Amino acid sequence: MTEFKTRGNVVDIVSGGVTVFSLAPGSEPVSVGYGEADFAMDHGSFKIKDQIYSDKPLRVKELEIDGNTLHVKFDDGALDVVIDGKRLYVKFFGLHHYNRLSFALATDSSEHFYGTGETFSEFDLKGHKVNVWVAEHMNARCIAKKLAKIAIGRRDSTKKGKFTNYETYYAQPTFLSSRKYYFHSFTTARAFFDFSGNSYIRLKFNSVSDFVIGMGDTFEEVVSDLTDLLGRQPELPDWVYDGAILGIQGGTDIMMKKVDNCLDHGMDVNGVWIQDWQGRRVTAAGKQLFWNWEWDKELYPGLDEAIKKLNEKNIKVLGYCNPFLAIEKPLYKEASEKGYCVKNKDGEDYYVTITTFPAAMVDFTNPEAYEWLKGIIKKNMIEFGLSGWMADFGEYLPTDCVLYSGEDAQIVHNTWPQRWAKLNREALEETGKLGEIMFFTRSGYTETPKYSTMMWNGDNHVDFSFDYGMPSVIPAMLSLTCCGFGLSHSDIGGYTTFSILKRSEELYMRWCEMNAFSPVMRSHEGLNPDLNAQFDASETVIEHQSKMSKIHVALKPYIKAAVKYNAEKGVGVVRPLFFYYDEKFAYTECYEYLLGRDVLVAPVIRPGESRREVYLPDDEWIHFFSGKEYKGGHVTVDAPLGCPPVFYRKNADPEVISVLENARSVG
Repeated sequence: MTEFKTRGNVVDIVSGGVTVFSLAPGSEPVSVGYGEADFAMDHGSFKIKDQIYSDKPLRVKELEIDGNTLHVKFDDGALDVVIDGKRLYVKFFGLHHYNRLSFALATDSSEHFYGTGETFSEFDLKGHKVNVWVAEHMNARCIAKKLAKIAIGRRDSTKKGKFTNYETYYAQPTFLSSRKYYFHSFTTARAFFDFSGNSYIRLKFNSVSDFVIGMGDTFEEVVSDLTDLLGRQPELPDWVYDGAILGIQGGTDIMMKKVDNCLDHGMDVNGVWIQDWQGRRVTAAGKQLFWNWEWDKELYPGLDEAIKKLNEKNIKVLGYCNPFLAIEKPLYKEASEKGYCVKNKDGEDYYVTITTFPAAMVDFTNPEAYEWLKGIIKKNMIEFGLSGWMADFGEYLPTDCVLYSGEDAQIVHNTWPQRWAKLNREALEETGKLGEIMFFTRSGYTETPKYSTMMWNGDNHVDFSFDYGMPSVIPAMLSLTCCGFGLSHSDIGGYTTFSILKRSEELYMRWCEMNAFSPVMRSHEGLNPDLNAQFDASETVIEHQSKMSKIHVALKPYIKAAVKYNAEKGVGVVRPLFFYYDEKFAYTECYEYLLGRDVLVAPVIRPGESRREVYLPDDEWIHFFSGKEYKGGHVTVDAPLGCPPVFYRKNADPEVISVLENARSVG
């Protein structure tokens, strides 16, 4: 129960017997001000300078309780605190002439914080400062530094850089506290969360925006309430669980031969993802794509018929799309002539540099442009026969661009990913294909959870590095769950490849093991496919993936039930240990996860290792591959290739046990 209580002239806001806020005449709970920010973008990465010209604490003049609302009058402006069930809404009035807001929330040294979008190098944000701003996850400076260390043999895969040096595709002004509450701001401007204090956390915003705090008795209850507020993903198409989606490039003949080879090896294949269906360009960075959202008949002759043949084998074909247009191609010419592209200050199409080439961006604030791009997806992708696609990018809106709507790009920038997800979602709904087709996005903001059907964890490096490689996708998935986005997966094998950063067979197989115990099992050839070990690199690799694909299929009833629970309750498929175990290590463990309620996955995340130490919460656990029983605590288990450390709860529901034992027999 949440209520207002008075102590003389002090008003306490109390929830579950805990005082959340205390306000009194003369106190100064928030500060407002005015400032200007400069955002210098380079390849989607941002250097931000924020100049503050004024900062004014607001002093409380009057407090008045009116039912479920506390009216707070300041010497300038006012706010209301509204109790709505277990939520507290804070709404500001009369402060529109300011564009900066800051305040502090009480904490202590034992509290932990999670979320703020998708975080890769850390999960528990206690002690860290977070810039809540949508950007490219990897900037050129960090990659160059890493490559230099690899070249001289000084790269430690477990070493991570300073947290504030990292950016993220998916930012969200939301965090989850270990004290069983969430905070969410309704701002679309840049935010900055400082979790480094032991007594207070400090939150700053480049706008004066309302916020909400939601509380609950369990973490499931808290996250469920958050997703009631923000929205949830629908259930995935049934075919998604029926095997591995193979990432293949290079043309129709190559695609069909690789699929046949996998089937001959007994692999369960449910899809083929051909990201170059619309053309390929070779650049200094690698084999990239021509962003012209039409079937490339030269690279993929007879693709329309090949799709039909594969569908007859219950194998779906997926493609690729993003909000950019290749300036060399016909769709850009059409869009430019119609005025559908984002403009620069001179009224010209704004060219944004992506790796080594420029591209134009469709202006989502122009209703005609928005419908035009949506229509292309409907006709050239859905009607053509694709069963899904990667809806890439969404992070690159320049803050100095000119939008059709006249809106300030600094305020719109963070919303670009959610608008992109909304466009893709509407294409499915308007063609009646939601539930049959899925798309997966890498960027996001507040409304992405209610529009996107699936996240993927972006362009990870093809290595075991804890900041950019395979291990980093585990905290990424967990942090998304804590923000209310419960469906995510990663590219098997990663993406970012260079001459001295290339994928080994071991990495591919370890990543394959992890993704077999995730909602979607999909591979990627990577930025430089010829340098990377692929699913058919050797008999060992293809047989390994065949085994893992069968385990994934056997887990279908269990994973499908977890996906349904996420659609109904908003509790993610991949969950942190602390959701159910109030134990010290559970609050900080970020390289293990629960798949649903009953399966604990601890992937091998270091090269050359065939054993792993695992933290098991206080429960009774059965090792998935050996059937050996374990109690809680730290245990070291054998983990040869093909047998990753996976456990399930001995006391799970009998139907769940039956599914898991069947999957174990396959393994």
